Parts: sequence; structure tokens; C-alpha cells
Amino acid sequence: MSTPPTGRRLHRVAMVTVHTSPLAQPGEGDAGGMNVYVLEVARQLARRDIAVDLFTRTTSASQPAVVEVEPGVVVRHLAAGPYEGLSKEDLPGQLCAFAAGMMRVAAHAPPGYYDLVHSHYWLSGQVGWLAADRWGVPLVHTMHTMARVKNLHLADGDVPEPLGREIGEAQVVEAADRLVANTAREAQELVELYDADPARVVVAEPGVDLALFRPGSTLEARAAVGVPSDAVLLLFVGRIQPLKGPDVVVRAAAEMVRRRPELRSRLVVGILGGASGTGVRNPMGLPELAERLGIGDLVRFVPPVDRATLAQWYRAADVVPVPSHSESFGLVAVEAQACGTPVVAADVGGLPTAVGPGGVLVVGHDTADWATAISGVVLDPDRRAGLARASAEHAAGFGWARTAQRLAEVYADAMTHPREAPISDAELLTGIPSAVIP
Repeated sequence: MSTPPTGRRLHRVAMVTVHTSPLAQPGEGDAGGMNVYVLEVARQLARRDIAVDLFTRTTSASQPAVVEVEPGVVVRHLAAGPYEGLSKEDLPGQLCAFAAGMMRVAAHAPPGYYDLVHSHYWLSGQVGWLAADRWGVPLVHTMHTMARVKNLHLADGDVPEPLGREIGEAQVVEAADRLVANTAREAQELVELYDADPARVVVAEPGVDLALFRPGSTLEARAAVGVPSDAVLLLFVGRIQPLKGPDVVVRAAAEMVRRRPELRSRLVVGILGGASGTGVRNPMGLPELAERLGIGDLVRFVPPVDRATLAQWYRAADVVPVPSHSESFGLVAVEAQACGTPVVAADVGGLPTAVGPGGVLVVGHDTADWATAISGVVLDPDRRAGLARASAEHAAGFGWARTAQRLAEVYADAMTHPREAPISDAELLTGIPSAVIP
């Protein structure tokens, strides 16, 4: 990779998100926290005079080739395989077509149009690696999730990530000038599980839209989303897949009713989200589970909603359980807390950072433990009020402007001090550092 001139000003970033559009509705299909992250960061960078072109795959014939989100933020849809019917697991075979689309865009732009590539998720990293090398600019990569981490914490019945993904991730780790981790724990996982160079790993914590997600009237929020004013509302938000653990919430709710039968008349369990990943291929059967446990009448399934309505749901809730088996950060936890709603979360990945003093961490996914932790919040008004105050205070430190500022610093450093070690042919083929190849 050629070295950018020292002191060169950063004008435009090519941001790559192959498998899911930043314009997609979070909570549906493969859209989730990463979609929110990419779009919010792009907006904040543009307000710092760093233009961002977001490259993503076309998934519908109705999508325009170019969408200007706001001045300085452009989404470019590239044709790579059939528009519909491809799962995330099918996309490695379309990366060549996607990369060709990026090359065509750059070929019609002035020389040196892009100063840096920032890729998100390993599929994008493979394409970003090629683009950065072709254009002679640095590659910054954010994993968001990692196969080796997910495989260490699989939910019952979930399917391990394939070896091909592990190899692809290792290649991107070796190729990137900088690796952006969401938390210090994720940075440690990159070093320990992928042999990443610690000098190239930096932490930039994700943020939250503090103007939208803010405390407000619980009664008004409940009226807006149709929840009784005297309800005890447990709210799960996320994609419906084993990784996210929505079944843990249903089981815990059933145990709470078993322990305290008088709760039945007031308990509402909101499951807000759509099926995703292995949850699409092998539906989790949450309605059937709720019926078997005798609380089918208490569980309300809500499809993904817009961001303003989501904020109302958070404000309406007594507690937001986040029982993920693996989580690089936990955007749902911070959004809920920004609305002044306590969180009960699994003690995994980046959730301890996201939750902080505004919530409760649970080790493992035992039903009894979760029922006890959730009950300890919703059935103790004084404790809940204290956690609500701490939640809002903690979340106030996670604005997107802070994330974008940190990324701008990382970009500048990558341009000034790109990685020096060349990548060997063996590393290109295997993703294994040349020092350990005989």
C-alpha cells in the first residue's frame, strides 16, 4: 500500500457496508445497531467537513443508485447479485461484483477522490481491503461482531459461524491500518483471538442520539404505544434470533408470574423486532413458547418501528432486558438508558461498558437468575427510580458527536502513520501472519 503524503487533509471517506444498508429499518433482517452506527457517524463526520460516501448492496429494483441523506452524506447502491433472495451467508460470492462497482464509481471521479476507506463487518473488510490497496489509501476497519467471539458464546440451538468467515476476518485484521473496537474488551479480543497488532487497535465507543432518546413521561409514552398505565412492562428490543436471547425474557417472565401470581393482571412482555439470521431459517417459536409456559396472553409481539416510536416504547417500559449471548457493544442498552429506563443485561462483550451504573448485569442465562434480577428492579420502586436516574446520567456520555470526533482522530493518525509491514502472498491466501507460516 502506498503511503499518503504526510499532512494531507482528509476530505472524503469511502465507508463500506456490504450486507446491510444504512437506510434499512433497524430490527428487520440483518439491520441492527450497525446500521444506526454507520449512518449516525457519517452524519457527524459530514458536519466536521469530512464527506462520506456509503457503499452498500442494492436489494430492490426501486432503490435509486444514489441517495443524498444530507449535505456531505451520500449512499451509493451497487448491484452485486440478485436484488432479493440472498442471505448474508451467500454474499461472499458477490464481493467481486461489489468491488467492481466501487472501482467504477472511483473511475468516474477525480484522481484521489477518496482519502481513506472505513469498512464495517468482515464482508465489507474484504472489499475495503481491495479498494484501499487499489487507491493507495489507508484502511480502517470495524468488526462489529466476530466469529470467534460468537462461537465461544453460542446460544442453545444456534449454528456456529463458518471457518471461512474466521479466515476472512483474520485477513482483514492483518490488512487494516487501524482496527476500531467498540470497547476495551473488544480490543482485547482482537489481540487475543486474532493476533491483532495492539498498536493498530483503537477504541471508539458508539453513541446514541441524545436529542431523540431522552427521559420523558411514562404515562404519555404508554398512551402513545397502547400499554395500560398501571402495567409492569418488560421490553425486549432487537432482532429475533438465538444470539439476542429473546426466549430468556419470555422464560423469566413466566417464572416471575409463577413466583408472584398477582403479577398476571399487570404484566406485559413486549417483544419488539423482526426475525433475523438463524431466526429466519429456524424460527424461534416464541409465541409457542409463551403459550407452553402459560403466559401467551401476556406477550405482545411488535414489528420494528421508527426511531421516534422506539423512544416512546423505551420510556413506556419499566425495564429493558438485554440477554444477548454475545454483544460487541449493546446499542439498545444505551438507548433505553438515555430514555431513563433501567436495563438488566447479560454480562458479556461490551454490555458492561454500555450499561455502567444504570443497570444490572446477570452472569449466564439461567431463568431463575433473570427472573430474580428483573423482579429486583420492577418490584422495588425506590431502586428502580435510582437506577433510572443513573441510567440517564450514564447514557449522556455517549453522544454520536463524541464517537465521530474519535474516528476523525483515528483517520488522521492512519493517514499520517499507515501500517508499514507489507502483506505476504501467504497471508493473502490464508489470513495467517507470515511469522507463523513455515
